[in-house]
Amino acid sequence: MPPTYWLDLFTGRTWQEFLEAGAQVSGFRPSKWKVLQKVKVGDVFLCYLTGLSRWIGALEVTSRPFRDHAPIWKDEDFPCRVEVKVLAAVTPETAIPIKDLSDRLAIFRNLKNPRAWTGHVRGSPTRLKEGDGLVILQALKDAKANPVVRPVDQAKLARRPKTFRARIGQVTIPEPPATSEEPPVEPQLATTHEEIQWLLLKLGSDLGLDLWVARNDRGREFRGQRFRDLPRLRESLPVQFDEATNRTIELIDVLWLQGNAIIAAFEVEHTSAIYSGLLRMADLLAMQPNLKIPLFIVAPEERRDRVVDEINRPTFSRLRPPLSEVCRYISYTVLKEKLSLIGSVTQYLKPDFVEQIAESCVTET
Repeated sequence: MPPTYWLDLFTGRTWQEFLEAGAQVSGFRPSKWKVLQKVKVGDVFLCYLTGLSRWIGALEVTSRPFRDHAPIWKDEDFPCRVEVKVLAAVTPETAIPIKDLSDRLAIFRNLKNPRAWTGHVRGSPTRLKEGDGLVILQALKDAKANPVVRPVDQAKLARRPKTFRARIGQVTIPEPPATSEEPPVEPQLATTHEEIQWLLLKLGSDLGLDLWVARNDRGREFRGQRFRDLPRLRESLPVQFDEATNRTIELIDVLWLQGNAIIAAFEVEHTSAIYSGLLRMADLLAMQPNLKIPLFIVAPEERRDRVVDEINRPTFSRLRPPLSEVCRYISYTVLKEKLSLIGSVTQYLKPDFVEQIAESCVTET
């Protein structure tokens, strides 16, 4: 039976520490234990250097998953582990830039924007398609036999993980914007927020769901179509929540409802700051920790990385579960293109359709 190929993420620092420890054990965070148990003896980890965006090694799994806190990595212990043996390993200078394989990897096909492939190398262990795995493994063997030296940005190689250890667990501290001033909103983007709200409301209505639009947005319209004229738009929220919770919920951009149950909540984040919608989502989880609602941040493609960084801030990471584990990202482009493709068959879809087009916001080192 052929092996299954898995993504294994490293920074330059954690890769070096892996080698110095004997290159016999690969580890992951506690949250990855369930996924790691799907890894079998004989499977192959394909090792990817974040920051440099290069493939640096291939490891064969030689044991079942186990938990261990023996020191290997200095910044974090990655206690969910498997034993491995090296099949191929190269240096950062001879590692293979992922874009050198772009014409042969499925993750680069049918991209909605030039950076969409990055969503496939954000967390590990993540299962790779067999064809991609074979291409990467062969490229690594070729690079070991016939190395090609490429310049390395030492600052990127030596950078510490974007996540940091705190009493609440692992968090990220996003870098500040290059300028302290918000960029001006381009005139053609002035109605984008309304457009996305309308699309989400219309989709929910077509799915047979009741709707809620943020109370302060009820008077808005998109291309002459008024939000308040949607036939399934509710005038009041479900009554099972306390007043504080309802005050938060009523300002969320779009809600899909079925009876008294909230099926999904959407915040459309059009501005660079991205904070307002995330704060409402976080407030909702803090006040109702047992509430199981799919949460989505909908934002432009160019803000994907910023959304992920912001959602992993300490403020949101201290929630249980962390906001990054329950809130997913949907790009404007993907939403609009998917809706144009499904056309008149929307009524036959299920509400979890949006989960299939959303991306995880969980980050890895």
